[in-house]
Amino acid sequence: MKRTELDGWIEEFLDYLGLEKNCSSLTIRNYKHYLKRFSLWLRENEPQKKLCDLDLKVIKKFRLYLSRFVDTKGMPLKRITQLYHLISLRSFLRFLAKNDVKTLSAEKIELPKAESRSLKFLNEEQLERLLSAPSISTLKGLRDKAILETLFSTGLRVSELVKLDREHLNFTSKEFGVIGKGGRSRVVFLSERAIRWLKEYLSKREDKWKPLFIRLSGKVLVTDGGEKMRLSVRTVQRIVKKYVNKARLPIKISPHGLRHSFATDLLSRGADIRSVQEMLGHKNISTTQIYTHVTNAQLKKVHQKFHSGNQLDSSIS
Repeated sequence: MKRTELDGWIEEFLDYLGLEKNCSSLTIRNYKHYLKRFSLWLRENEPQKKLCDLDLKVIKKFRLYLSRFVDTKGMPLKRITQLYHLISLRSFLRFLAKNDVKTLSAEKIELPKAESRSLKFLNEEQLERLLSAPSISTLKGLRDKAILETLFSTGLRVSELVKLDREHLNFTSKEFGVIGKGGRSRVVFLSERAIRWLKEYLSKREDKWKPLFIRLSGKVLVTDGGEKMRLSVRTVQRIVKKYVNKARLPIKISPHGLRHSFATDLLSRGADIRSVQEMLGHKNISTTQIYTHVTNAQLKKVHQKFHSGNQLDSSIS
């Protein structure tokens, strides 16, 4: 299929995301998927349109296409996925404007309101059931216990967790640095419980490989300091799912759900939202404000405790 002007600029944009914006490979892959779908749709439905011809009528037709799209299994696109297509397109148009390419202004594309999604997190009793689920009589069980405790202690994203090496840990200071989303660095902290189980797990390891969390089955590949033994994101997701099922939890929690539980735990115990923002590595406070289910409860307690209208008048019998 002949490469269009649009395709050429999409490739430039993807390079820009990687080199200048330091976006993750997953983020770049998603942008590529959404923008390539737009390019293919434009080629098939508006073949005469060039970048300079893009207008709101074209965008409206594309949005209609997304709303009616069904995959090979007959499944439609979720509203949030449709929104991601438009967000990607707006970012791409801003990039074009920065490069003096005449086209539709990104600001003219209004984003539809996304469906509110329920926030999954575990309460204290559910957390204890999950953290107690691994059998600590085996190395694999100790590893899994250490993974769960570390996720809850630090609020790490699973992609950040699997990149950890032994040398990153500092059991004396009980903290270490990570490079998170968008290349932003932050400090995360280890609880006493997490340290205990990490030490227990590492003491039973007989290898000297760099990765903190390694697979314990399959072919042993010792090259590059054991790099090929490092656990993958998908494997950690399966591990968490395994213990969620074993603990018979009513909520299907993923590793990201433990990140939510980490934030919820801090806020419910009185931590301020700005500090939690820093610990989660959120660029904007608005992202952290998804945890208002906790802060609202805290505000209610403050009101009940301190507002004069809640103090019964002793003169009333």
